[in-house]
Amino acid sequence: MAQEDDVTMVLAGQPGIRDWQEGVYRDLHQHPELGHQEVRTAAAVAAELRARGFEVSEAVGSTGVVGILRNGDGPVVLMRADMDALPIQESTGLPYASVERATDAGGNEVPVMHACGHDAHAACLLGAARLLAERTDAWRGTYIALFQPAEELADGAESMLRGGLADLIPQPDVAFAQHVLPFPAGQVGTLAGPVLSSGDSLRVTVWGRGSHGSMPQLSVDPVVLASTIVLRLQGIVSREVTPGEFAVLTVGRLVSGSKSNIISDRAVLDLNIRTFSETTRATIIDAVHRIVEGECTASGSPRPPEFELYDHFPLTRNDAATTQRVAAAFGRHFGDQAVALKRQSASEDFSAIPDALGVPYTYWGVGSVDPERYAAAAEAGTVSTDIPANHSPEFAPVIGPTLKTGTAAAVVAALAWLGAGAAAGDPAEEPR
Repeated sequence: MAQEDDVTMVLAGQPGIRDWQEGVYRDLHQHPELGHQEVRTAAAVAAELRARGFEVSEAVGSTGVVGILRNGDGPVVLMRADMDALPIQESTGLPYASVERATDAGGNEVPVMHACGHDAHAACLLGAARLLAERTDAWRGTYIALFQPAEELADGAESMLRGGLADLIPQPDVAFAQHVLPFPAGQVGTLAGPVLSSGDSLRVTVWGRGSHGSMPQLSVDPVVLASTIVLRLQGIVSREVTPGEFAVLTVGRLVSGSKSNIISDRAVLDLNIRTFSETTRATIIDAVHRIVEGECTASGSPRPPEFELYDHFPLTRNDAATTQRVAAAFGRHFGDQAVALKRQSASEDFSAIPDALGVPYTYWGVGSVDPERYAAAAEAGTVSTDIPANHSPEFAPVIGPTLKTGTAAAVVAALAWLGAGAAAGDPAEEPR
């Protein structure tokens, strides 16, 4: 009961920060920034943390921000939110929709949108930080609010580590992160073990011999070669991965040539691989190499193929004991709105931070869809077509329940370690 009293004390301030927090969210949504370009966002985050009494470090890695609130002896809890947006043209029709444009790393001018909910993540963590700072009588220990850049680029977490994160913060006892997802707002979902897949992008360049389109006999046609590779790759998951083991292999891009009557001398394929197992990941990557090399040999390719592995997202594997403790705290606070989260085939780089620091972690989901809308779509069997998912130009979390739930979840999880009643649970919930 003591722990729930701590939660009640801290969350009693939530109605009073609602207008401020929703204003922060709308501002972040209207002014999105691409990875490693989150200058405006980082400055706003740093100013808010300083206003709440946090020790603040800026430009960690690139544009990362870390705030530390020390409140006596006790555990150290780290909570991460990501800040970057995507090169997507928003089509939500919201009054605070983004019309921003930016120059990406390749020098291209692109539209920018918070199509993955990172604006909500930042607003929720700022809300939790404010609530904890306003009620330091309800908890003891240290709270670290970490705002990470460039999650979408798969290198934001690593950039903060390279930027000296470990030397800037006390050693955490536990680390948390959360993500808004397309299920009913008001719900919060947990899952022990693998929760987000690892993700790898693999660029394959195959070589042919160029020629005039009217003289194919003089060529080694890289388009034909690449086409046979695409077809052969489809057999890897169905024939080389153990049935029941999750795996996805997608050819997202195939580029060759510049004109209809020119046979090019090369083709480039960009592959994306998702797995929940390092063994399965290795199986797929090895099979891709074998198939590509075999098809190049069969086609008489004049040069060996080239492989570039990039944008690696590590597997997100929730620590069982940590997840059990957080799930129990969620159950006490949210009741039947605390649900089991399904494994997600999407990927994240958050786990690079706790893995590098040697810290157990858990990563949970927060619903973002109007519950009535979701229920109607579920009854009609149209959830997959009627409910915009993350990375859609129509993705728009319903503000009220989403921010309220995400902020409460961050506070409840933190107080499962920092609250006065945190050590009073059953043995499975003892601090690690």
